Amino acid sequence: MFAVVLVGGFGTRLRPLTYHVPKPLLPVGHRSLLEDLMDRLARGGVTDAVLALGFKPEPFLQAFPDANCAGVRLHYAIEDRPLDTAGAIGFAARQVGLHERNETFFVANGDVITELDLSALLSFHESRRAAGALATIHLTPVDDPSQFGVVETDAQSRVLGFVEKPPPGTATSRYVNAGTYVCEPATLDLMPGDEPLSIERVVFPQLAGRGALFAYPTDDYWLDAGRPDTYRRANADLLNGRRGAPIDPVHPTAQVSSTARIVNSIVGARSVIADGATVTDSIIMPSAHIGRGARVTGSVVLDEVADRADVVDALVATAPDTA
Repeated sequence: MFAVVLVGGFGTRLRPLTYHVPKPLLPVGHRSLLEDLMDRLARGGVTDAVLALGFKPEPFLQAFPDANCAGVRLHYAIEDRPLDTAGAIGFAARQVGLHERNETFFVANGDVITELDLSALLSFHESRRAAGALATIHLTPVDDPSQFGVVETDAQSRVLGFVEKPPPGTATSRYVNAGTYVCEPATLDLMPGDEPLSIERVVFPQLAGRGALFAYPTDDYWLDAGRPDTYRRANADLLNGRRGAPIDPVHPTAQVSSTARIVNSIVGARSVIADGATVTDSIIMPSAHIGRGARVTGSVVLDEVADRADVVDALVATAPDTA
């Protein structure tokens, strides 16, 4: 089974980290967002994934030189210009011949972390085929629907429509699009992949208008890790056991001084924490260096923090060379 994975965003909210590392390759715990997603897709029956890339394919090729991630075969679709979500899906699907195969496929956003059971999502979609389902979207509940576009459904879980940021107290639903979909090959007729096109604003409303779009709501763990605060939370949730079994916060290849102090933080592979340094509520990425006596709090460090520096609520990475 195939999945189309949207990984072509520029990661602007996580700059300067994403000047150097594409967002899907940023670590959550001791493996990347993409590895986490591919492991979930594999457990859902996916054998092949085509990555819809907007730019810089080289880091992905270097990260997975055998074109395999968590047991899933990787394929690459590299856009020559931004195509938005539906445009990217249509383009990537055609790169691997999905438009010619009579096969259902998954679509997943590359910066979403969830414990959704993909097999259950697929089974639900299959149960709605007789009712005309061409696509099923995963929904997740939110506390404040006024900050999102909510999805309205009927008693059979057929999508009736979308309401963008309803005024407080007026929403008839607290469920929002969670970024994982099941699609029939016929949906590609609406996504030719040759022009920019939004699946959220154009394709899904078209399918809903035909009565062909269904929704699968769950309250599984779900997080959009594309912002600094949610990216830090994704890592913290591995430490506190909110998602999965708690992990060892310090990678075995990291060098941590006996006089350093690590509190509620993740220390990545080959990183160095020097004498007297204190790291609190932070993510120290692979190969980063925290200098002697430095204090790092609520931050993500990609490269180096100088001796005795005090870093608070920051993303630390070398600025790109613009010369």
